[in-house]
Amino acid sequence: MASRSLVLTAELIARAHPDPVADDETALQVMTDAELAPGLARALTARSATSDPVWIFAYGSLLWSPEFAVTEQRIGRVHGWHRRFCLLQRRFRGSPEWPGVVLALEPGGSCRGVAFRLDGLDPHATLMPVWRREMKGRGYEGRWVEVVTDEGPVTALTFVVNRASDRYTGRLDEAAIADIIATGCGHLGPSAEYLFHTVSACAELGIHDPHLWRLQALVADRLRG
Repeated sequence: MASRSLVLTAELIARAHPDPVADDETALQVMTDAELAPGLARALTARSATSDPVWIFAYGSLLWSPEFAVTEQRIGRVHGWHRRFCLLQRRFRGSPEWPGVVLALEPGGSCRGVAFRLDGLDPHATLMPVWRREMKGRGYEGRWVEVVTDEGPVTALTFVVNRASDRYTGRLDEAAIADIIATGCGHLGPSAEYLFHTVSACAELGIHDPHLWRLQALVADRLRG
């Protein structure tokens, strides 16, 4: 299996980050449900066919920690967007002193991931938990995209980078990204753990993303010192 060739491991990450990090709520002010609700309402209004099932396109942490009920999943590809580590984390997987970085979709290219069909009749109630999770930190924009799958195309909600956010890194080279991932750690754990879980999930799904695979090797080198 491709996952056996990973050089970044959970043991390596644990040795490099043995100490827990306290949460600092002042590091990132998150949006309330009342603040989030209008954006979700606008997103639902923008759907081309509101009677269709609700789908989410996952490409990062939603692959290994979806936190919503799923009735169907399909591996698929979105054209016009690619995954890249480009969103700073000063909380959760990072801190103000040692920020981490997480994935977002940036324009150009394509991205393979998983389309999840969500279980629920009320689109607003069904989507609010994932909308809250992804949008509360003001780093993403919700976007409806076409996901091409072997079973046919579906329209899914996904989360692309908000380039107006102060969390957007711009296009750093992979060496600089690896430096941030290797040192970043927050109360939810190291940034390297986020990378490890994501690249492992992709390997299990048969998704090979060169950006992720190069980064896991670069980060492992840095953690070994």
